[in-house]
Amino acid sequence: MHMSDTKDTSKKSSRRKFLVRGGLGTIGVLALGTYVFRNPLRRSILEMAESMVPPYSGEGTKANLWFEVTNKNTFLLHSPKVEMGQGVFTALAQIVADELDININQISVQTAPTDAGIIDGLGTGGSLSVASLWQPLREMAATTREMIKIEASKKLGVNASKIQTKDGVLSVDNQTMTYAEALADVKEWELPDTPPLKPMEQYKYIGKPVARVDLKAKVVGDPIFGMDAEMPNMLHATVIRPIHVGGRIKSINTDAARNMSGVVKIVNKENWVGIIAKSYPEALAAKRKVEVEWDVPKKWTEEAIRDMLQVGKGDKMMTQKVGDALDPDDEAVVSFEFTSPIGAHAQIEPNGAVAYVKDGKATVKLSTQVIGITQKQVADALGFDTENVNIIGTYLGGGFGRRLNTSHAIETCQMSLEVGQPVKYFFTRKEEFQHDTFRPPTHHIARAKLNDSGSLDALEHHYASGDVAINAVLMPAITHKALGTDIGAMRGANIMYDKIPNHRAVQWHTTLPFATSWWRSLGLLANCFVIESMVDEMAIKAQKDPVDFRLAMLSDEENSARIKKVIQTAAEKAGYTDQVVNNKAMGFAASIDTGTPCAQVVEVSIEDGEIKVHKVTVVLDCGVAVNPDQVKAQCEGCVIMGISAAIHEKMTLKNGQLYPTIYGPYDMALMRNAPKEIDVHLIQGADVPLPVGEPPLGPIGAAIGNALRRLTGKRLTDIPLKVV
Repeated sequence: MHMSDTKDTSKKSSRRKFLVRGGLGTIGVLALGTYVFRNPLRRSILEMAESMVPPYSGEGTKANLWFEVTNKNTFLLHSPKVEMGQGVFTALAQIVADELDININQISVQTAPTDAGIIDGLGTGGSLSVASLWQPLREMAATTREMIKIEASKKLGVNASKIQTKDGVLSVDNQTMTYAEALADVKEWELPDTPPLKPMEQYKYIGKPVARVDLKAKVVGDPIFGMDAEMPNMLHATVIRPIHVGGRIKSINTDAARNMSGVVKIVNKENWVGIIAKSYPEALAAKRKVEVEWDVPKKWTEEAIRDMLQVGKGDKMMTQKVGDALDPDDEAVVSFEFTSPIGAHAQIEPNGAVAYVKDGKATVKLSTQVIGITQKQVADALGFDTENVNIIGTYLGGGFGRRLNTSHAIETCQMSLEVGQPVKYFFTRKEEFQHDTFRPPTHHIARAKLNDSGSLDALEHHYASGDVAINAVLMPAITHKALGTDIGAMRGANIMYDKIPNHRAVQWHTTLPFATSWWRSLGLLANCFVIESMVDEMAIKAQKDPVDFRLAMLSDEENSARIKKVIQTAAEKAGYTDQVVNNKAMGFAASIDTGTPCAQVVEVSIEDGEIKVHKVTVVLDCGVAVNPDQVKAQCEGCVIMGISAAIHEKMTLKNGQLYPTIYGPYDMALMRNAPKEIDVHLIQGADVPLPVGEPPLGPIGAAIGNALRRLTGKRLTDIPLKVV
């Protein structure tokens, strides 16, 4: 922390190490060494990882790196997490304001550039921003408050313990002093022990709805996003890439393009060509003049992809095993086959960057979820030391996992290096669709068997997926070798009903010929669709109420008890019935993801052959809701995104190319497809914040499918759901 007239990020103050007691640690998965290769232990680790929140483990645990106070007594928080619409900046501001004893209006938040020294190795994703920073950020804010009191005590000539703090003002007897006044001219900090943190009842902002700190900037259209980024004397670029899956450049003729108006340079790389010009329209015009012959070894089709991605093919890993396996030939076994398609991120803002490389240093402005990883990738590509690469993160115009892969930052830097000027390069919409890191398609086989009393005796989930975490930037290769599974594809794949005597989940992994990776909620949407559809089908076969059927399969263990609570509450709040009333049916589904249980009830009808979702009731147990309004907004966003994915969205392959490549043909939910009501109820079943941004995406597809089962009498097993 340091004083500044404005938002000066100079580092002249003393940097003593700030120890975050209890806020740091490790999950311990990789520390288990060779024992991790024993399958039963593997499975127990995987099940544990599904409900654990990894703590903040990045660099920059010095308080004076995180906080900056101006001479106007306002505070700036340098956040290691980025803002991509999820409201994390507001939640972090609430946490800081309460423990630092300042007014929420006194604090602003910005993404910490890498040269600030605060780098989160995990980036922003997994719904972990608030959950992972809850403890360390409160500790740092509370300790900073005590540091300020110590400095004030020296100037006021009193014992620090007698000083009171409120709204950024220190007071004792009849004397007052602002935090800024107390910190003026401080060069060496006296580091106290971290004080006891405030109990929940003393918090003024945590747990309360607070207006977003980024609201004004977005309402008035401030240039805060990656596409708005600029640098002086900036050139513009566009890039030619293969349009076929697996395609390579065979030959290229750039003669005509080089003579186009405004063209500064054409950069030829191994499998891409950059056209740099004085303006973006000039770069695009020159791009159309480039003649490329492509080498396409195979024109992939969706049928070929489906043939290689099947249960029984690829690398096998049993991610859950309790009791005995089912005999597929047993006539009492009910079996269904399910699929989900390739999914695009389809975020509003395409990827791109502005970069300036000169004199052995690089500065890059871009929308990214992985600022630290991008820094390392750029440094490695340019042969620079990491400290000579500064990544400046902007607000993100949608993330959903797409901003975890930022190879375009490298390409922009390479083009800047060629011309010695700043270069701005962004994907066209077509390129964004063609070169997305897609949600992988999946294939599932679910089997179940009832016992004589009509309860589930066994439930199995066999699932095949392309890469999610494997080959992604966030997960080191050793993690996959140690765990033997793609933990992203596994999200939601294990069966949560712990009283079923025999249950198991088996993963089959295949790397596809096009890039697949993280997509909001990872495997949760597809996996929950399968398991909750199967549970619903078995409840119908047993002639039991679907809610009671679920509750009977859950124990009173901690997580199971929390799941039971959201199921019961959702059924009560929605007035759930499994009967069709006035041509409308209700569908019920529940899941637990990263320790956050969620249950949903939908009201659905079929109108002119189209599926219409009228109302969705959501019950979520996310522990402490730092900002309940934001949590509810996240639930609403997940519901809309889930409806879009479950009923509308699908990528395919045509003539060896990924298709569609623009909005419109890529069918997405529109305003008319949104439910008129999304009724969200929050339960606090834990005393810490738990992940929010992805868990509510789990049940929605299955809930819709379960409602359609009652309307049509048929079990729909393929996403996107279609009734005609």
